[in-house]
Order: sequence, then C-alpha cells, then structure tokens
Amino acid sequence: MKLGGFASSEARAEYEAIYERGLAALPAPTGTHDIQTAFGVARVYRFGRPGGTPIVLLPGRAGTVVMWEPNLEALLEHGEVYAVDLIGEAGRSEQTAPIRDGADQAAWLITVLTELDLPSVHLIGYSFGGWLAANLAVRAPERLRSLTVIDPVLTFGGLTAGLVVRATLTAVPVANRWARPSFLRWISGDAEVDATDPVARVIDEGMRTYRIALPSPRLFTDAQLRSLRMPVLALVAGRSVIHHPERAAARARELLPQGQVELWPSATHAIAGEAADEVNTRILTFLSECDAAGKTPS
Repeated sequence: MKLGGFASSEARAEYEAIYERGLAALPAPTGTHDIQTAFGVARVYRFGRPGGTPIVLLPGRAGTVVMWEPNLEALLEHGEVYAVDLIGEAGRSEQTAPIRDGADQAAWLITVLTELDLPSVHLIGYSFGGWLAANLAVRAPERLRSLTVIDPVLTFGGLTAGLVVRATLTAVPVANRWARPSFLRWISGDAEVDATDPVARVIDEGMRTYRIALPSPRLFTDAQLRSLRMPVLALVAGRSVIHHPERAAARARELLPQGQVELWPSATHAIAGEAADEVNTRILTFLSECDAAGKTPS
C-alpha cells in the first residue's frame, strides 16, 4: 500500500508557508508534541493549562489544527485542549506505514492519548474527524468521557452521490485546478470562499499539494452505534451535502443510548466555522453537563 505525502518537495514548501500563516492565527500553543506511533509521527498542539477533563480535537479532511481557529478560544474556557494533525493527511504529522482499516486508525490515536498521558478525554471531531472520533469510541470506549461529532461523514448515514463525484474530481490532476475551489464552494452551500481566510487557505492548499493514501471509512453498523454508552452530542447540518441530514439525524436518535442529536436546519457542512458562536456554546454546555454528571456526590 502507498503512503500519503506531498506531491513534491516544492509542494511541501508552498504548503508550509500557508500552514505557518494559518497557525499564526491561533492562540499560542502551550506545548507542541510529536508522538511516534506504529503508523507515523502525529503532531499535537496543546493549548491552555491543565484542569478537569481535557478536550481532544480531530479535524476534517485537510483541516489540520488551523480549522479550529473559530472554536479554540471558546473551548479554552473549559480547560486544556489538544488539537491533532491527522496521520495520512496534509499537516505536520507524517505517515510512515500503511493505514489499512479502522483498527489501524484507532490504534495510532490510542498511542497518542497514551503517550500524552490522557486516560480520559472529551473527544470532538468534525466531518472525517467525526468519523475518526466515533471509530475510536467504538473500539476504545474507556478512553472517552464524552464524544462530540459535528456533521460527521459516514457515521449515521452514507455518502451522497454528489459528494463522491466531486471529491473524486479533486484528486484528478487535470481537473484539480477547477474542481477544488468548486468543491469547497459546494460543500459550503455555494458560499464564496474567502481567499484571505486562514482556514480556507490551509484546506485548499492541503487538497492541492498532498496525496492521501488512506482507506475509505466504513459506515458504522447499528450494533456499533448502540454500543456507544458514553454521552454523545451529534450536531447534524440541515443543508449538509455529505449525507441525507434528516435520515442521518433520525438514525442517530434511534441508536445512540445517550445521544443528544440536533439537526440545525440552516447550517451547511461548514457548520463548525459558519455558526461558530452557537456551536461553541452548545459544546461547552454539553461538556459541563458531562463533567457535572461524572462527579461523585460528596
């Protein structure tokens, strides 16, 4: 199997310049960690100071730590936050061995949590990161105090045909130049992408310069979703194009034992950024509820 990597050394240098500018838009990290796993080195940024159950963030495709720019300041009100650049994706993590399936995806994340001495976390994932978060919850539920998934891909519903076609075109070199910006506009509800926005620039540059070699995620079974006994907050964007939102939300409500499932009618798949204030407030309320429920009465 192939490994993910940048198309060339020049492409990597061009990406690094955009990434560095994106990183500068974030609060200053209090720590930077490069965690060696069986599948490569995972770059993790730590923000804030220890206190309570830490938050761990998993971004969407090509999003890296930079995609959390609209959310980080608010989430730091809860306490310490760790943001991961995904192995096998554009960013500062580096893949060194093939990732074959969901078990491998969970394995490297478990190593990261172990090496960072994080026995229990509030895990938050967006889009593909939402699938990764749910995948870890299915395979290592003891590591999670809670799970939050923000319009997660292939978690509660299958992919739409439009997504498959458009995502495939972005990987075709001759079509990439026009397909990439078209894809980003489409997934954001046809909103014009701000060329100066650090998040949009990092995602666009990652899609342009990095060649992913990861297995396709598999839709979780009913039994797997029923097995998620931790508190789960699922925010589903009503105008999402990655799945059929109403069906996805209905399945989540039916199967999650402790699920708080919300369909946000006017939100697109870019919900984490476009409705950042509302998303941040909802997540913080959920985490506070989880922490309060987990305290032993005196």
